[in-house]
Order: sequence, then C-alpha cells, then structure tokens
Amino acid sequence: MKTFNSVGKSAPRLYGHGLVTGTEQFSADISLPHMLHGRILRSPHPHARITSIDTSEAERAGAVCISHKDVPQVKFNPRLVSTPETTYKDWTVLSGEPVYFGEPLAAVAAETEEKAQKALELIKVDYEVLGAVFDASVAIDPKSPAVHQKIFLDKKELTVENNIACKLEFSEGDVESGFKEADVVLERTYKTNRRYHTQLETKSAVCKPEPNGGVTVWSTTQTIHNSRILIHQVFGIPMHRINIKKVALGGSFGSSIHTNISTLIAVALALKAGAPVKVSLTREEDMRDHSSFQMNFRIKAGAKRDGTLTAGELQMLMDIGSHQIQAYALLATVFGWWASYYRWRNLRYLGRAVYTNKVPSCAMRGYGNPQTSWVVETFMDELAERLRIDPLDLKLKNYIGLGETFFGQGPTVKSIIRSCGVEEMLKKGAELIGWKNRHPPGKDIGVLKRGIGLSRGFHTSSAGAPISGHIVDFSGATVKINQDGTVDVVTALMDHGGGTIEALAKIVAEELGVPLQNVAIVQADAQTTIYDVCTHASRGIYAGGGAALKAAKQAKEKLLQYAAKILDVNPDALKIRPDESIGQGVIYLEALPGKSTTVGEVAEHARNKNWGSIAATESYRPTAGPPHFTAFFVEVEVDTETGIVRPLRIVAGADVGTVVNPQLAAGQIHGGFAMGWGMAMFEDTPYDEETGDLMSWGMLTDYKITTAYDIPPLENFRVFFTDTYEPTGPWGAKGIGEGSYNPVTGAIANAVYNATGVRFYELPMTPERIQAALAARKPAEIQVVEVARS
Repeated sequence: MKTFNSVGKSAPRLYGHGLVTGTEQFSADISLPHMLHGRILRSPHPHARITSIDTSEAERAGAVCISHKDVPQVKFNPRLVSTPETTYKDWTVLSGEPVYFGEPLAAVAAETEEKAQKALELIKVDYEVLGAVFDASVAIDPKSPAVHQKIFLDKKELTVENNIACKLEFSEGDVESGFKEADVVLERTYKTNRRYHTQLETKSAVCKPEPNGGVTVWSTTQTIHNSRILIHQVFGIPMHRINIKKVALGGSFGSSIHTNISTLIAVALALKAGAPVKVSLTREEDMRDHSSFQMNFRIKAGAKRDGTLTAGELQMLMDIGSHQIQAYALLATVFGWWASYYRWRNLRYLGRAVYTNKVPSCAMRGYGNPQTSWVVETFMDELAERLRIDPLDLKLKNYIGLGETFFGQGPTVKSIIRSCGVEEMLKKGAELIGWKNRHPPGKDIGVLKRGIGLSRGFHTSSAGAPISGHIVDFSGATVKINQDGTVDVVTALMDHGGGTIEALAKIVAEELGVPLQNVAIVQADAQTTIYDVCTHASRGIYAGGGAALKAAKQAKEKLLQYAAKILDVNPDALKIRPDESIGQGVIYLEALPGKSTTVGEVAEHARNKNWGSIAATESYRPTAGPPHFTAFFVEVEVDTETGIVRPLRIVAGADVGTVVNPQLAAGQIHGGFAMGWGMAMFEDTPYDEETGDLMSWGMLTDYKITTAYDIPPLENFRVFFTDTYEPTGPWGAKGIGEGSYNPVTGAIANAVYNATGVRFYELPMTPERIQAALAARKPAEIQVVEVARS
C-alpha cells in the first residue's frame, strides 16, 4: 500500500478559522457603497395571466421597479450542465404568466430592505386566474390544464402535449423472454416524497454594474462559469465584461447547481438602477423557490429460484413542478442508477417528466439516486423473501462490480468499473451489525419491536465517460509556485462545505512534495480562472482534484528542470519531499544526499535569472465516472403504539478508493444518514390545492428535518472504509458526497419491515402511516401488507 505525506492525513481545515469565527464571507455578507436592496413580487396564484401591472406608486415612493416588460423575454434553462441538444427551455427572468405560487413577477430596489418591501406592496397587479394541476398522474390526462403550451429545445420550439415535458426510453435484450424464463416475477409501485433542500444558506446575489456596461456578481452558486454564460445569454452582455466572484457557499445539496433566478433579477435591477443591488431570499421565500423531484415508480423483475435475475423493467413518472431545471438529464440518470445496481440481464425503461403547478424541482443530493435506491433495495429485499434467499446473499450474487459496465448518469455515460469494494463492504458490515442473528420479519415480541435492514448504493465520481455524452463535465486549474516555496492553486471549483478545497490542497501538496500548509486555494473569479462546469455528481475530488493534479504535474516538471540546471544533474533523477522543520519542499538525489535545494530556492533563482514563472494551467475531462460504493446496516426500534421509529445502531461501509480527508469523509457518512432519515420518516412538501401554496413553508413549525436528537450516539454509529484504489482517480481517490446518502432510506425501510412485517410503498413513513398499517394487519399476518396511499 502506498504511503502518503498529505493525502489521507487529518489536518486543520484551510479556511476553518473564518467559518468558526464568522468572518468568512458568503454572498449575503457582501456590502458595497451606495448599494440598494431588492425585493421580489411573487404570484399569489399557482397559474394565472397578468392582465395589467402598475408600478407607478412604487416608483413615486423612490423605488427602482422592473416587471416582465422590462427584462429580455429570452427563454432559457438555468442549468447549463447538459449539452444544448438536451437542454429544454421554458423560463424567463420575470413572468407575465406565472405557473406556480411564488413565481417572480416584478422586483423593486430601494435604499433599505424595509423601504423596498413597502414599495413592493404598492405595486398593483390584475390577474386572469387559470386552471392548475398538482399531481403528475393527473397532469398527463388530456383534460388537465396545460402548464406550458410551447417550450424550446435548444433553439427549436416544441408543443407540450399532456404536460409531458420530455421522456426517455431504453431497452436492452429480450425482456419478455426474460420474464418467461423466471420462476418468480414480482411487480410493485412506489411513490417518493417531495422535499426541500434545507441548505444552510438561502439564495443571495449582489450585482454591481460596471462603467464599461458589464457587471460584477457575488452569488450563491455551485458554478461561477455557468452563471457567467447564462447572464451573457439572457442580457446580451459580452462575457469578458461579466465577472462572477467566488465566495463561500453555505451548503447547497444541488439547490444552486443552476443559476438562481434571484441572481438574474439582481442583474436586471442593477442594470436599471445604475447602482449595486443585493437580493436575499427569506427562508420562506427559499422554500417556495426549489424542491426535490417527486417520482412515481413501477418496477418489475424476474428471477430464477437460485437468485439469478432474468429481466427488469422500470417505469418512472416524475413530477418536475412548473419549470425544467434539466429534467431530461434526470430521466437519464434514473435509468443509469437502476441499470447499474444489479444484473437485470434484459432490461426496459420508460421515464417521463411531467409539468405540474408546483415549485420547480431541481437537483438534490444524489440526483434521483436516493429515490431509485429506496425502490430497488426494498424491492430486492422483498424479491429475496419470495425466493426464500437471504437479501444479503441475493445482492452479493447480482451486484454489478469489478470489470463490468457502469451506466453512471445515463445511457451515454458508460465506463468500466476499475475498483470495487462491495463484497468487502457487505460482508464486514453484516458481521459488525450481527446480520446472522436478526429475527424473521415481524417476529419480535412486545410493543417496542426491533429490526435490522440493509441497503447498498453508489454514486458516480463526476459525469465523465469515454465519449462526450449528453453532459458537459470538465474542470480546470492553475498551479503556481511562488518564490518562497509556497503554492497557489487557482480554480473555479466550489466547495459546498464538505472539504473539497482541503482535498485539492492535499492532492497538490502530495504531487509537489511540499508541506500541506504551503498550499493555498485562491478565492478567484470567472475572469481569472479557466472553466469548471460546477461541483455536482460527487466530482470535486475526482474531477476537480484530477485537474489540479494534472496542472501540478506540469508545474513539477518545470520545477525539476530548473532544479536540474542549478544542481547540474538529470531532472529524472530528482525527487521532492516535504521538510516540516524548514517549512519547505526539498529537492534531492537519493544517491547523493548532500546535493539538494529547496522548492523556494529554485523558484527564487528562476526569477533572478529571468527563466520565468513555474506554473501550469490545465483543463481536465475525466474519461470515466467511477462509482463509489456505500452500504448501510441500520437497526431500528418501532413503537407499535405511537408509530414512532428510532435508529439504535448504524454500521456504514464505503468504498471511496484512497481516502483523502478521513475525518471529513466520515462526516459525509454521518450527514448522509441524517438526510436519509428525514427522507424516510417525515420530510415532505404537500400542497393546498385550493390556494396552490405549500402547506409546510416554515422551518419553526411546519417543516421537520433531522436533528442531533434523532441520531444515535457516536459509539453506536460505526463507519469503515474498504481497501481499494481507483486507477483513474487522483492518488487513487473517488467521490463520497452523494453515495453517503443514497442507500440510507432503503436500509431504514427494510429495518422497519424486519421489525414489523409491514412494507411501505410511499414516503415518508410517518407515525400515522405506521399506525394505520399495523392496525390494518390481521393479528396472525406476517407477510407483506401493501399500504394504501393517503
């Protein structure tokens, strides 16, 4: 096993001091001279047409006002991760025909937020109220109100039929023959919940108009370069006059993978006002800004008595809300997740994305994988029971692993699995949780019933692939060695708070042989960095780190060439090691220990001799998107009188290749469980169909999330990593962020079934639903009870 100097070692966080002292700046902290404050007027109807809008009173009150008449009516998609031929467009900056409750209609800017709010209330709007629909399965009925009549695919106008925004079909093999070969065929339907991201930071943007007609923007975003491109596309400003400053991101979970509409509104207000404008959303506004995707699944699979799968079929109807934030890409990824879990051998898929008059759905941690994992892993658990096979054995027999094809994020995003710790993960996890000793489903006696459940999962490490595919995925970095031996890494890659920046610093320090504290990640901007698509798909370490490593290798080559000239040796004979005692990287020859110099001395000598800077800039497109694998074993306790479920013990294994940040990687596993517990047990955003508004739109009383009180103590939460090395990753590393969450809900659901003998096909599994399910079961019944949807 390779030993490292920086990679795999725990170290203080590079920018930890600013985070814990509150001095780190986020977009909401930016304040500029003469800055105005913006507020947004939102639709009070889920679907309407504006017949008149009057901003004159607000303008007389001293506010700068804009409505849909004042902004370009350019149709766009705020998410620029997919290629143009798969990018559907149905947004405008401000709408004249709102299609969800809370859609921005107008905006004002004034000296204070209070003055802006008062001016906002002076705007008069008349509406023609139109019909609305809130259920995807109802929306596809030809008689249902149309959310959109026309949309664009790249530059081509399309007619929307039956509210179907887009669809994807794929098949491989002979599915019908596969079902005929099966000894057991199982078919089930599932419905997921629609959740709010609950990221720490609500969305904010500050826009400063520049004298040259350009703008400078500080915003909540996962992608400074895509934000720049979209502002150019919407407002027609040349890109070299648009600069997006990189500021800290207070979490995201995918909610800012796209350019936020509040950012575009801030730009429009600033351009009209001729002054800087800040727009910050309240938590209630943020909850009406985005949500996860709700999905309805129908899954069918056949298997032989020995557990060999013969065929699989998946149909998925996805509620995307009122606008597309790249629905087609999610249809593709759901196929990729499902097709890559097990060897279905013959498979068929139909995915449809459907408009409803709800808040637009966007990427949420796992991008459809948590939903798909819950379905597949609970389905396989039930299939194993029908086959009279241990679920652990059925999954070990059929999982897709080393040397096999991984579909990653869809039919065009394929690669070969080069590292896989699934078997080690499942066997060790089963031993640690006591899998062999668990009781049969529903056999625990007493009011408090205990059960153990298993679920395995994965996620891609980037959206890389040998071919271009339908997703843009490449990163870039500049590595520059300074005259004192320190190193600047300049990158547009965003850190969501999980430690991506620390990982990049360790990767570069390892390659250059310098102490970790000598490496800085520069908080740069769109004008001083080369393109990075965005931080998504758990690609930060794998793709962003891959770009930094590629640039570091080039800089190192130049460094050793200069050192060789100074030492009068062959550069291929030189090595570098960090020396903490002098705070430098030392360049040396193993055969001649006395013949050495330091990285700083070489850089300073190169400057004095006019040799040039030691630096390199590289773009990097991964040719693979290797899966990182995870498995959760969860023991729960179900109170059959109250329906309340508590987690008692958790064992979580992860295959992430080389573990770059051990403590932070373990922290991701803990955080992933917390999110999965919320998805399983209580998170949802139901709608009042009379008003079209959310029924749960406040954090204090209405929307419950997992807290520290819901998680077992640390001694009952065991995390371990498998011994693997990913040959395509920087220093053998893969991702971790999304895989740490994806299988959690399936493990919890299987544990609840093991405790009670009741299966649930709709999320969340609230105490009320558990009580109703237990009450509906006959006293002697131990087989599955399919719970009617409320």
